Amino acid sequence: MRRLTPYLLALPSWMWLAIFLVVPMVAMASVSLQTGNAIDGFAMTFSFSNYTDALGRYSTQLLRSLLYGGLATVAMLLIGYPVAYFIAFKAGARKSMYLFLLLLPFFVSFVLRTISWNFLLSDNGILFGTLKGWGLLPEDFHVLATTFAVVGGLTYNFLPFMILPIYVALERVDPRVVEAAQDLYATKVAAFRRVVLPLSLPGVFAGVLMTFVPATADPINAAILGGTSNTMIGNIIQTEYLTNLDYPTASALSFTLMAVLLVGIFIYARALGTENVLEAAAR
Repeated sequence: MRRLTPYLLALPSWMWLAIFLVVPMVAMASVSLQTGNAIDGFAMTFSFSNYTDALGRYSTQLLRSLLYGGLATVAMLLIGYPVAYFIAFKAGARKSMYLFLLLLPFFVSFVLRTISWNFLLSDNGILFGTLKGWGLLPEDFHVLATTFAVVGGLTYNFLPFMILPIYVALERVDPRVVEAAQDLYATKVAAFRRVVLPLSLPGVFAGVLMTFVPATADPINAAILGGTSNTMIGNIIQTEYLTNLDYPTASALSFTLMAVLLVGIFIYARALGTENVLEAAAR
């Protein structure tokens, strides 16, 4: 019985994954190979052309999503690492307060937060309308419906998911190791590059995964902050599912996006070196 105890404890988690992950994935895979319409119904025809047709029609939106997700991830890393470093090493007794402020936006709905940025960045809103009234900006100046607005929205909404894993990794760094490096005549830059940065790689690795994947697939920011030229693949999938009722195309696009992301994650893991990440995490 003792040998079965770990499996029995894990059984609820396995059942949860089977019901809410495996079963929907299998169903979606089946739908992606069907043909038909919402009125006459869909039939399994093993139509692999659904994938090639969907990719041919929406390759621009897929590439744009990867670009936006990549730009947002880089921006989050450049902003998030210094913030995490400050909280871990410089905040002192105020760490809890800074972490609370970091998580405070999550008390408001994701959609409402994005709408608030739409209100803030609108052409005649409280910010740009005032600056235009003072003559500091031209009348035709606008930010909404641009790449900057969408990438900025993605960066804002997913930034905590970059900061928190990096903070956890930096929090585990023993300050005495950094002091030892400086005692050996290493400069602060060298100590950071040779000691702190390698030990924080597990947090960077996790943060990139936790931000790039949802940012690439997100339909909300492009819908609220973007325009027709900023449509992302998530918007296309949503439209195919809910408006056009073209379930095979939507399912094929979903699987294509998932495959592209998995390949990207594999390449990223190989480039970063998972062995180095695991070794750093084990220290």
